[in-house]
This record gives sequence, C-alpha cells and structure tokens, in this order.
Amino acid sequence: MTQISTPISYDHGVSDKKLIGETIGAFFDRAVETWRDREALVVRQQNVRWSWGELGRRVDDLAAGLLSLGLERGDRVGIWAPNRSEWTLAQFATAKAGLILVNVNPAYRRSELEYAMNKVACKALILAPALKTSNYLEITDDLVKAKKLPHLEHIVRLGAEKTPGMLNFDDVATAGGNAERMKLADLGAKLQFDDAINIQFTSGTTGHPKGATLSHHNILNNGYFVAEGLKLTPADRLCIPVPLYHCFGMVMGNLGCLTHGATMVYPAEAFDPLATLQAVAEERCTALYGVPTMFIAQLDHPEFAKFDLKSLRTGIMAGSPCPIEVMKKVQSQMNMGEVTIAYGMTETSPVSTQCATDDPVERRVSTVGQVLPHIEIKIVDPEGKAVPRGATGEFCTRGYSVMKGYWNDAEKTRDAIDEAGWMRTGDLATMDAEGYVNIVGRLKDMVIRGGENVYPREIEEFLYSHPKIQDVQVIGVPDPRYGEEICAWIKLKAGQSATAEEIREFCKGQIAHYKIPRYIEFVPEFPMTITGKIQKFVMREQTIEKLGLKAEKTA
Repeated sequence: MTQISTPISYDHGVSDKKLIGETIGAFFDRAVETWRDREALVVRQQNVRWSWGELGRRVDDLAAGLLSLGLERGDRVGIWAPNRSEWTLAQFATAKAGLILVNVNPAYRRSELEYAMNKVACKALILAPALKTSNYLEITDDLVKAKKLPHLEHIVRLGAEKTPGMLNFDDVATAGGNAERMKLADLGAKLQFDDAINIQFTSGTTGHPKGATLSHHNILNNGYFVAEGLKLTPADRLCIPVPLYHCFGMVMGNLGCLTHGATMVYPAEAFDPLATLQAVAEERCTALYGVPTMFIAQLDHPEFAKFDLKSLRTGIMAGSPCPIEVMKKVQSQMNMGEVTIAYGMTETSPVSTQCATDDPVERRVSTVGQVLPHIEIKIVDPEGKAVPRGATGEFCTRGYSVMKGYWNDAEKTRDAIDEAGWMRTGDLATMDAEGYVNIVGRLKDMVIRGGENVYPREIEEFLYSHPKIQDVQVIGVPDPRYGEEICAWIKLKAGQSATAEEIREFCKGQIAHYKIPRYIEFVPEFPMTITGKIQKFVMREQTIEKLGLKAEKTA
C-alpha cells in the first residue's frame, strides 16, 4: 500500500540498522577484540600511537585505578583538560567503571568550576596543570583551601610533577590490583545501557549552566549513526580538532570511531589551523571535523597551499550555520567532496539531522539534512502545533537521543522536554516536502523590526556573497521607533577595507529594505565560546553600550 506523505512538518528516521542495546564498556571490549592490532588513537603533541589492544589495556588499568580510590557506581568524576590521550582514557574508563564523567569546559574560571563541581557533587577531578592563561592547579587549590568544594575527595593531575594534596594520573592508572579488576568484571554485568554516564554543562547564556545528563544509550547510538552517515570503516582516519569536552569531540568523534573501528587523530591540545592541516596531510586523514570558523581559518592560512589534502573524503561541519561559500571551498579546495552538515544540541546527544554524503551539493549547502535513524522530529508553532511543510516554527525532537534530563533540576527539565517526550530546541526551522530541514535562526535571535520577523541567517548568507567579507554576524538591537533594528558585525578579508555605506549600497535592491543593516560594525574577531559558537548576546550587549542605545517600548 502506498503511504500518503504527511503535509505537516513531521518526520522520523527509518533504518535497517538497529539501535545498539549495550553499554559503552561492553561495546568497547568487543571493539578491542575485533580490531586489536589496528591503530586506535594518535595524539600528535604527545607522540601517542596506540593500537586498540593498547588502548584497551590502558583503559582497564585506569578503570581499576579509579575503583581503588573508593569510587562507586554512579559517582561523578570531573575532567578539566584539553584534547589529550588522558581525556580519552578517562572517557572509556569511567564508562567501564559505571562512573559518570563530568565534562568541564577548558575555558571555565574559578566561579564556573565551583558551580559545576558542586551542582553535580563531584567526588574526583582529573585536571591538566594549565591551559593558555588558566592555571587549573592554582584555581582548584584555592577553592579546596577555601573549603568551597565539600564533595571533592580526590584530585588527579596530569603530568609528571607532584602537587601537594593531588594524585598523579599515571600513579592512579597503575594503582588497581586483582580485587579491583574482579570488581570491574562484576560491574560490567550489572551496568545498564540506560544508566547516566556523562554530564555536559550547556553554555549559560542566561543564568547558570545546566548539566545535561546523557546515558550510554544516548551517546553510543548517536556516535554510531553519525559515523554511519559518513560511511566510516576501520580504514578511515578521523582528524578531531574540536574539543573533547563537547559532544562534537567525544561522541561524534571518539564514539563514532569506536563503533566503526576508525582511528582517532588529535592534531593539538586546542584548535590550531596549522597543526590541523599538518595532521591531515601527515596522518593521511580521510575525514575532518570542525565548526565553520575552523574551516575558514584553515582555508585562509598563508601556508594552506603547501598541504596535500588528497586523502580527505568526508567530514562534518556543525556547531553553527555554515556559510554556503565556505562549504563550496571545503568541497573543492580541501577535497572533502562527501562533507556533511550535522545539526543538534548537547541535550540530544547531540545530532538530530545530518546530510548524506551523496546528497546534491545544493542540499548540503542549504539544509542540515534529514532526520537520523530512530529519531522523530517536528516543527511547531508557539502553541505547540505542527506547522505545514515550508512554514517556520520551533524544531523539536524525540527518541533515544533525548537526554535523561538536567542534573538535579526537574523544573528546567520540564521546561525543555514536554509530557510526550519532545525536546524543544529553541531553534527556528523549516522542513521541505522531502524532509530536509533548514535552520533559520534561534528563537531568541529572531529580530522583530516594525512588526516584520527578520531572520539574521538570511541577511548573513546574502552578505557572505560580498567579495570583501570573510565572516559576518547579524543581531537585533533596541530601537525606539521600530522596536529593534538590524546590526551587522563584519570581519573583512585580509588586506581589505570597506565603509558602512558601501555595504548598504550592496544590499539595496537585493534584499528587502527592512533587512538592510542600519548599524555596521567592522571587527577583527567575534566573541566566541571555546567550541567556536558565536556569542550573539555578548555582541548585542557591546553594541548597545557602544552606540548608547536604550530599549524602548514601541507605540
């Protein structure tokens, strides 16, 4: 019988591939057996090259070592470190020991660390000595001395140096004995795939960050289906310059590789365009991840032309909307003909939709693809009613990928997930007749100018086509007459100069008059989170202050 296609914005992913119904630890052990002698992990700045067998041995050692500290199933263990081999060992070892790994943003400062550690009552913290201008050891020591971290029993530091009151990672990794190994084997049979395994704090753009709590089932399956979308095999080598503390690195990266036996390659502790290009060329990487700003930085690097990137085939661009021009350059100049766009959020493990590697280029540059297998999506109006195909509304998703909830915050969880299990994303989207989704902006970023709904993304895409513009972000700022006015922050290409009038002239007759930016700011950089997400609320605050604007009610 022919099924009549639905006229409303609802879809779900079908697949002949079933969901994985086991824990990360059980799956990891089978992967180690299957690919024992193949290369699993390359960490270039540490000269690490481990086979799956070697990775498996080290993970078991660390898991036993963590149990020797007296940590019990369900205890929270924080990790505050950049991309290093120890991060990956901690990810898999905590999963095997039934401990909940708490990802601490490497950019956090004192008050943020204190809040996160206490919110989830962390018993242990694994930390790097420092990153950039942050001295992690000093910050943690200060908080401990001030008795601000009452739950914290163990601090485990990376590196060979000793710090009073702290353990060394390598010592913990060799501390477990036969008793702990037997306990580990016993635990393996008791752990369930719906157990919480990971807490990730979502950026607190308003108020405190919330701890999205994810299970084995959430993230193992999402890593698997994202990597399926890229057609990864054990022959693939994935370059991961995105942070591990974020789903992009630890789920789409590490778990995507685990489920397909591919090699994880870390080019540097934190994103560096030159180190990433070197890693791709020298390691013969077949896939590369990044947010648009990362790809822009690589394409614009003065040494870009030196690197042989012919080994590249695929990858993912995600984290923020991808400019069409950048997508085209990544395909043509970086040899990533099968690059895909993925869309999601931490609370959904993270990916809900993804383009296929063989989708037409137009689809891949203008949409975030179709729904992933075993997930449902819909687009709704303010009353929660599904809108017709092509209409704009809020993107919602339901299925195995939706988090268990925000840690110890039933009210915020209820705000995000409705009674039917739908996660409200806060993103505005449209769905076409074939189920391809286009994200048109954030609900809170939508600008209402004189009663007209203006989506910043639309103006950004138009301005990207200006030959002098490298990057652009559009925001709304208060206006006494129209309620809000359009402001464009523009980053020009190296060596270029332009005037606000020139940009406005470029817009005239091309986009509606009410979409032409009234304010234009030329900037060297945008305020960004460590994952490369643009902080539009910071841009808004800075613009309001600089221009002396006041929010006034419209008549």
